[in-house]
Amino acid sequence: MKILLVNTTKMVDDSGGLAKVTAAFANEMQARGHTVTLIYADEKEGEFFYPIDKGVTCYDARLQRGKRIKFPLSLRLKREFFRLFSKQKSRTVNNSFYTKYICPYMGQIIASNKPDVIVSFTPGDTSFLIFDLKLKNKIPIITMSHGDPADYFKFYPKLSLDAVKQTDVNQVLLPSFKQVLIDNIPNGKVVVIGNVVQQFEIAVDLKQKKPKYKILFIGRLSKEHKRPHLLIEAFSKVARDYPDWIVEFWGADENKAYKTQLEFMVKQANLSDRVFFKGVTKDIESVLNTGDIYAMMSAMEGFGLSMAEAMSKGLPVIACNSWNGLTDLVQNNYNGILVQDDSQSIAEGLKSLMDDVEMRDKIGNAARESMKRFEAKTIWNQWDKLLKDIIKSENNL
Repeated sequence: MKILLVNTTKMVDDSGGLAKVTAAFANEMQARGHTVTLIYADEKEGEFFYPIDKGVTCYDARLQRGKRIKFPLSLRLKREFFRLFSKQKSRTVNNSFYTKYICPYMGQIIASNKPDVIVSFTPGDTSFLIFDLKLKNKIPIITMSHGDPADYFKFYPKLSLDAVKQTDVNQVLLPSFKQVLIDNIPNGKVVVIGNVVQQFEIAVDLKQKKPKYKILFIGRLSKEHKRPHLLIEAFSKVARDYPDWIVEFWGADENKAYKTQLEFMVKQANLSDRVFFKGVTKDIESVLNTGDIYAMMSAMEGFGLSMAEAMSKGLPVIACNSWNGLTDLVQNNYNGILVQDDSQSIAEGLKSLMDDVEMRDKIGNAARESMKRFEAKTIWNQWDKLLKDIIKSENNL
């Protein structure tokens, strides 16, 4: 089977979840004997943060005839102007760039590779495939969803929405997300396939006595999305009563000004010797091994992969219950603690776990068990079957 993956976002030095899923998908399908081609579009050259097997053919659609296609200053200014008023309208500027500069080259790649099926990683990519390259009814297209598809109907341009409606299959990560698409696209085909969650052989030992206990936060230091400031605010409220607890933040800086703000918050709370910013790591298991609680402060998530990995390691999770789909993964007081997204509620949730090692261990064990349904073989078998079924269905038309 010849599989084409289309993800016109950055891959170079990108430690985010989308890049991780892209690399994992490409590598697994190639390992299963399929011919895999990846089209991506990056602003710079360099190595991928998540390596891709040499057997996968990769094309950078912004590198054409040895020249990197830059986003024109005029469009950049136009996009920033529109962003002040409408996220949806600013995305139309991005799409116009891809339509003019990227799609023709993508078309050449697709024509030369002749894939049996295309997996599109975003609705925007699907719109390029269906409306710019006219591939509807020529090659079956599966559109992946890496977030809450409710956002499609709030922020995405009309062409992207139309593409979602016309794609052969929409894949979503969680059952709650499936209902969103069914409600908005009654005639669309929607399947639920979760992310692969690493199954760690050895669980973290939560009953181990140690001089310092640790709350972990793993994710980009982004203000509106991951919201690490909420954890600093909450920990500040309880730190005096729990002198043997510390907090570690692991993840890339998204904005230098915001990182400076976080550091100032820590300094103002006199917690510089107890709250640490550790940067990026590729050795997630070693980090999780040192933890006692995992904190997820996100305002929204498509799946919460870092949280799921922490749960798989056996860590009890405290998570803000503000995003759709969270309860598909975390059940309050069973395999995690769900709290309102304000510092006082988070502080109270932290206290309940910090006070009780037996509770941490019980919830951590349940979390580990609940993540087994996302083990690699199960998820990749679901994808393999979907890909084969859609090709078979297309051939029978």
